Amino acid sequence: MRNLLLTVFLVAAWSAKADGPDVAAIVERHVLPGYQALAQETADLEMRASEDCSPKSPALIDAYHDAFDAWINVSHLRFGPSEQDDRAFALAFWPDPRGSTPKVLAELIRNDDPSVSNPEDFAAVSVAGRGFYALEFLLYEPQFTDPDVSEYSCALLRAVAIDIARNAAAILQDWEGGYAQLMSGPGNDIYRTSTEAAQQFFTALSTGLEFTSDTRLARPLGTFDRPRPNRAEARRSERSLRHVMLSLSSTKALAGLISMENADVEAAFDSAIARATELDDPSFANVDNPQGRLRVEALQQNINVIRNILAQQIGPSLGIAAGFNALDGD
Repeated sequence: MRNLLLTVFLVAAWSAKADGPDVAAIVERHVLPGYQALAQETADLEMRASEDCSPKSPALIDAYHDAFDAWINVSHLRFGPSEQDDRAFALAFWPDPRGSTPKVLAELIRNDDPSVSNPEDFAAVSVAGRGFYALEFLLYEPQFTDPDVSEYSCALLRAVAIDIARNAAAILQDWEGGYAQLMSGPGNDIYRTSTEAAQQFFTALSTGLEFTSDTRLARPLGTFDRPRPNRAEARRSERSLRHVMLSLSSTKALAGLISMENADVEAAFDSAIARATELDDPSFANVDNPQGRLRVEALQQNINVIRNILAQQIGPSLGIAAGFNALDGD
């Protein structure tokens, strides 16, 4: 009897693995907790901004970092509710190659734009003037952090915080209000099968890693002759490396659920995270010297190893060709 039960258990376990990733588990263990944390942290950010809008406020700065962390942890999930009404762009407009964010903020301040007094009106402001990167300018860029904070600058900062919290709450509401069920119980117009839902998560995973390698790291690296440290993400608040580490940790969790803890995937992530942990360069300022550049390039190579393993070992089992490019749809 004992052997029979063991056999039944092993067959059931093998069948579950053969069926592919457990999409419902990904939603329940990865997606919903991530967006719940984002909604909670951004609500706290809104509250702190309402209490003290000074860029020198320790409580406000802590809330900014906590909320930004929560966004990075879900920033690879760029589909469904986060794409509705351009919410993801409104939360995180970056890269900004034309320097639109400081221009939009300066124009709002210069014109005493009344939209800051109404969240609905502020939601119509350019995404370049909203979200976490706009908030970073308001908290860390000398152009916007005059010791004598004007009444309007204070109102603008609060409007940005409110807008961030509203978008985060809307994303969570849509996930909990129906989108989670669409993915967990396929057979609908969006996800006809569980494989299609799993493919969506694989695409999100691949896109997240690609963005970290080809944007978060490649932008400040520039070229050997012309490194661009000033293009690093969130460098003003020294969050550049932090974003890479948070993203690696979060995508590792998703990869474990998709690959069902594939040993090669786990090892590749561990190597990349270990290298990032050893990299003492929070804003990638050291890419302008050979040694500092080499260390960031090595981290980039580690991430590309993860991408190759996923493409070769995991993607094909989901019906995704090894040459698939998550960002351009090849």
